[in-house]
Amino acid sequence: MFSRRNRRPKSPQLLEAWECLDSGDIPAALRQVRAAGEDAPPGEVALVVGRAARAVGFDDLEQAAAALAAGPEQAQALFDFGYACVERGLPQLAIPPLREVLRRNPGSPGVLRELVSAYEREGRHQEAVAELARREADFADWPDRYLLVFNALMAGDLALVRRQHALLPDPENEVWLSARERQNRMLERAALAESATALDLTDLRGWQFVIGGTVLGTLSPFGFAAGMTGRYAWLQDTPGQCLHGLLRLKSLLAAAEVYPRSVSLLPGRSSRILGLAAAEVLGVRAEPFAAGREDTVVVAYDLNDVAEEDGGPEILGQLFERAPGQVLHEHASCWTDTPVVTADSVALLHQSVVAPWGEQLRQGADGGVEPAPADDRPEAELADAITAADPAADEGDGEGPADSDEAFAAFAGAVRGGWLRGDRARLNSIGPVRSSRFA
Repeated sequence: MFSRRNRRPKSPQLLEAWECLDSGDIPAALRQVRAAGEDAPPGEVALVVGRAARAVGFDDLEQAAAALAAGPEQAQALFDFGYACVERGLPQLAIPPLREVLRRNPGSPGVLRELVSAYEREGRHQEAVAELARREADFADWPDRYLLVFNALMAGDLALVRRQHALLPDPENEVWLSARERQNRMLERAALAESATALDLTDLRGWQFVIGGTVLGTLSPFGFAAGMTGRYAWLQDTPGQCLHGLLRLKSLLAAAEVYPRSVSLLPGRSSRILGLAAAEVLGVRAEPFAAGREDTVVVAYDLNDVAEEDGGPEILGQLFERAPGQVLHEHASCWTDTPVVTADSVALLHQSVVAPWGEQLRQGADGGVEPAPADDRPEAELADAITAADPAADEGDGEGPADSDEAFAAFAGAVRGGWLRGDRARLNSIGPVRSSRFA
């Protein structure tokens, strides 16, 4: 469909994207398309996206792009292209055509919902709220008012959330019951959290609890005021940081009066090392994970790593619903690629992490940076190195909020009534607290 005889884009950045495709660099081409902005001509965007779709075998997107390139003013072509972009994980490219279709057809609930879906996947919740709120007189409670409440919550507007939630009746269709229950729990958690913390747009610990039920153990002491707001970008982890996270877990369990009888070890070297250390810190036995085991702390270093292990996906599926007294603790949780289950306790949030025993970077003899070999000592020996480490937190750059043990324990005590409730559904949004992310 997109042969050499087809026309080429004219705008400079889209032409650069085309040239990236000439060299076979599809990710770079899509970055150039995004950089061209939302005012880029839709027909030219479709030329590039269609050619990229053909290269990776996305027939639906290729066909939708071909139709839009041939008729960039046609509403159906705009909608089909936007829909295909959302389905193929390109929500940013879906927003301009869907927004244009909604402008032409302001009363179309299907177009509205597809645009809201694109905004949600981009984390642009305030814009989703604006689109929904201006059409409140015409939309249905389910799903439209529900979506308004959800996006207002993810945008941090609790006043709007409570006002709209009060107008939302119980759903008649049972397909929405689990969503209703999760939303109710979020509001219950918000009421608990705001008694102990600010719940403003920089309150990472507070909002992690509200949106996912997770108690966040530590905040990054670097770059808080420069856009990170408590999350890490790239991190070389240390045994001391692992111990600090485990001590915060111990404090959380004490504040919540949760008394595990064991630590359950998940597959993977990193998770086993951390699990052995956790058993020592908590003073309980360590044993391999078993589905349905009660009164246990299931310990993962990084749940995304567990998913790559033999049997990992099945285990994570078994953790979606918690057994009585079961706590899921994840040390390093990726906030840009969230795990399929959400942990009850997380030590830190990262974009990229290297475990203390991984191939870390170090300063070489010539003053430059060089990779150090992985630490291949036995797992038990590395666990002992964690429990023997200095758990003192890095002072960082001094720009972030204080994160004392006393403040953490006070927060844990305040929210204990809403902790360990409901399922562990995956987080599909980072919530109201934004952080800079890096390609």
